[in-house]
Amino acid sequence: MATLSPALPRTLVLNRQDNVAVALSVIDEGMKTPEGVVASKRVPKGHKIATRKIASGEPVTKFGQIIGFAKQDIAPGDWVHEHNTGMGELHLDYAFGVDAHPEEVLPLDQRATFEGYRRANGKVGTRNYVGVLTSVNCSTTVAGFIVQEIERSGILDEYPNIDGIVALKQANGCVVDYRGVIFDTLKKTTWGYATNPNMGGVIMVGLGCEGFQIPKFKEAYGVEENETFRTMTIQETGGTRKTVEAGVAAVREMLPTVNNVKRETVPASELMLALQCGGSDGYSGITANPALGVAADILVRNGGTAILSETPEIYGAEHLLTRRAKSKEVGEKLVDIIHWWEDYSSRNNMEMNNNPSPGNKLGGLTTILEKSLGAAAKGGRSNLNAVYHYADPVTEKGFVFMDTPGYDPVSATGQVAGGANVLCFTTGRGSAYGCKPTPSIKIATNSDVYMKMEEDMDINGGDVLDGISLEQKGEEIFNKILAVASGEKSKSELLGYGDNEFVPWQIGATM
Repeated sequence: MATLSPALPRTLVLNRQDNVAVALSVIDEGMKTPEGVVASKRVPKGHKIATRKIASGEPVTKFGQIIGFAKQDIAPGDWVHEHNTGMGELHLDYAFGVDAHPEEVLPLDQRATFEGYRRANGKVGTRNYVGVLTSVNCSTTVAGFIVQEIERSGILDEYPNIDGIVALKQANGCVVDYRGVIFDTLKKTTWGYATNPNMGGVIMVGLGCEGFQIPKFKEAYGVEENETFRTMTIQETGGTRKTVEAGVAAVREMLPTVNNVKRETVPASELMLALQCGGSDGYSGITANPALGVAADILVRNGGTAILSETPEIYGAEHLLTRRAKSKEVGEKLVDIIHWWEDYSSRNNMEMNNNPSPGNKLGGLTTILEKSLGAAAKGGRSNLNAVYHYADPVTEKGFVFMDTPGYDPVSATGQVAGGANVLCFTTGRGSAYGCKPTPSIKIATNSDVYMKMEEDMDINGGDVLDGISLEQKGEEIFNKILAVASGEKSKSELLGYGDNEFVPWQIGATM
């Protein structure tokens, strides 16, 4: 009787310069890979196996780029991970703008369209929310009570064009210098949310004695109260109960005006897409992230905007972006931000390689360099047209970058404050996330996570490993973006996520 040979494990070599292959299935000890090496020990799915000898101190390469350096001699067939691979001195060629190229933007009559809310200032929303903002942590409970009372009353059922009401609570707002970075960041972030086109009306609630003073905030932006923007403080209004009553009354008064909108057909150039990834794994840079990059490029061709962020998660891959910068000034601004982060992490007794997280490492990511090379793929191949600081208003069209931390809620908060009206979030481990007032579309990097968490995931990017092309998957993502922008609920919206994800970046010292 003939003996059947064991099937070869599935692996993927991403670039001919690479000295590792990615395991697409578990490689047990003693198994021979398609590259002809025998596994010296078990290699989990999503992890890396050496395809040739890597001497101690030599670069480990994936994507045709350096992802780390061998801490010891690595033999062909060895599992390559943090036990034998680490950081080292990296010399990157920024080559500002050498890969920038003329970009074609489709004529207006040829662009894709969606059904959005055209606002009086010309911007277009994909949702229509009432927001209850807070100037300080001391007023967050009252903001929550206002929202609870409105929802308990059932009055929103009378206004079908309103998506809901959300309390945007924050953890700071006091003991901040109005001339300092904390005040400036809170001011930009709060105003960005108040003016995001997905907001139809806003109530801002303060305590009254906090450092982040509402009058100074209004003065900074030259804003006056009107039928869709109201402010109040607990101390001026007369305490908790009276402020809740006043807030509920103010919301009730503005509901007819907020509801008085209708979706209309608008070009995709009115979309501002936030690009996020969280709970990444060894497949992120192979499936969902580059597929999202294809979708971002399609949006750019349609005249829209795509915002890449999470500065610590492009660290070691920033040279791929500077080469696409439309000007030397744009590229240098990004490099200056990278240097700021190196100093920032050092001052706080941290290092850039503190990221990836334990979950990232379980999923196969070994160093921040490897994670960054995969994360940067969300930015596609379009020119880098602008670089913004956290929560700055995004005014350029095309592909842009915003400086944010890698922590997803803080990063997305900055993007939404910058004007993002739709968000795509890739995940390999299964992140749970929503982002009111901006809908969040979740894209799984592998089929296991998609099937296990199908109620949370909008799109399966894992089938790229089964033969679906990145171009096909990118088109699927782009079409989903148009559908969600037109009112289709994303999975995170159906589950009710988004009430707790307003997390402004606290950059300075808390005194």
